[in-house]
Amino acid sequence: MTSRFHLAVCLAASFLLAACGSGGHDTEVDVAFIGTSGELFENGQRLAPAGQQIRSATAEGLVSLNQAGEVVPALAERWIVTEDGLSYIFRLRNAEWADGTALTSNSVRDALRRNIQSVRGTSLGLDLVKIAEIRAMTGRVVEVRLESPMPEFLQLLAQPELGLRRKGQGVGPMKLTRQGDIAVLDPIPPELRGLPAEEDWESRTRTVRVQALAAKQAVAAFDTGAVDAVFNGTLASMPLADTGALSRGTVRLDAALGLLGLQVVGERGILATASGREAIAMAIDRPNLLEPFNIGGWVPTTRITAPDLPGDQGGVSERWSGMSLEQRQAESARRIAAAAGSKGFSRTLTIAMPPGPGSDILLRELAEDLAVVGLTLEQASGNAAPDFRLVDRLARYADVRWFLNQFNCTLLRGLCSPEADVLLRQAGRTSDASATAALLAEAEAKLMASNVYIPIGAPIRWSLVRGGVDGFSENRWGLHPLFPLALRPI
Repeated sequence: MTSRFHLAVCLAASFLLAACGSGGHDTEVDVAFIGTSGELFENGQRLAPAGQQIRSATAEGLVSLNQAGEVVPALAERWIVTEDGLSYIFRLRNAEWADGTALTSNSVRDALRRNIQSVRGTSLGLDLVKIAEIRAMTGRVVEVRLESPMPEFLQLLAQPELGLRRKGQGVGPMKLTRQGDIAVLDPIPPELRGLPAEEDWESRTRTVRVQALAAKQAVAAFDTGAVDAVFNGTLASMPLADTGALSRGTVRLDAALGLLGLQVVGERGILATASGREAIAMAIDRPNLLEPFNIGGWVPTTRITAPDLPGDQGGVSERWSGMSLEQRQAESARRIAAAAGSKGFSRTLTIAMPPGPGSDILLRELAEDLAVVGLTLEQASGNAAPDFRLVDRLARYADVRWFLNQFNCTLLRGLCSPEADVLLRQAGRTSDASATAALLAEAEAKLMASNVYIPIGAPIRWSLVRGGVDGFSENRWGLHPLFPLALRPI
């Protein structure tokens, strides 16, 4: 899909320059994830972005995502959805687990149940509560029944954490070999995965070598040609993406769907009331907040959910649309001045943000806005609990439920709204689309009124991809599978 983001720089002729990279694409592709080496080899179910991509490459689910972020067949070669939207029936391909045992409906059912059990207590676990039953039917048919329709269910089922494994091993499409802190991934021949054999498979594929590096190291490795691509760039590291004349044009931005904002953690001082928290939200100049990053097309929002989601019937709109920024900041300053004498009030607030030059810029911009209304914003330090945490999170599927689930009280991420949680549960049990949309809108309105989360806009995700490296495409999920990188251009 075409990104609605673009870098506000001149890219003319730069793709030709970028093609003069390391030149090793015929035999292998070297990829760096911004992160830590331990994240590559995580074996649990709470995975960092690097771990998610390794899991996707080595343990397919019933379905998976291609490089464009579209749902495609994986262990299920095909499926049907019943007319009422409550039953998904998957036909498994004729494959074997890594230990040589047959991939049957019973073993797949058991593996999927284990995955769902293992993510309980997480936001992904909340997303999966609509699953009512998983049934093994004939030898190669599995049915998943839902409590109520969920049009985005296949997208949810394609998440890396739902990749199916037996005794800790998946069915590919790639085989992992660890060489120190580097994950070496080789494509598994299709006939070993229950697929038709392909002529000249070895000559048509290549090895993908993956490492995890700190942001500065990853960009430096790309700039010197040591790696061909860098993934998992966020706003915190965005200023590092300008890698010089020979690399311009290689910065790729996803039109990412998700959350970028401030989670309120504590209730002291001005943050003790919903009105006081709203005063903070009103003071932020969202349209100009990311101007120093030189990114065009980014759309700010005062809503929790992204605009134009499926099922969003317009019951919730942008806030304070009838007020100018000056009017909002004046009202914010008035509320803050009125609260100044209350117990525990402090004009200094703290925020926890990931380290990086982008975080420094964002902190500066937010601090300037809050200074206008009489407050000081500082980076949290030490073990003291912050007043805010920066939320920078990618959506797993395009539904209001994902956004609201991120603030469920059971996750203990900060302040929350029990009333919104009740409405969200009711919506999950409702089969009528109009009634569901109304309940979700009411839940979002409750959560917005509580002001436990201060929205800013969509998250930023960037990658560096050298010219001549195929198998990469921007997508709204910010996930870039490794298997397509292993397929040589035809």
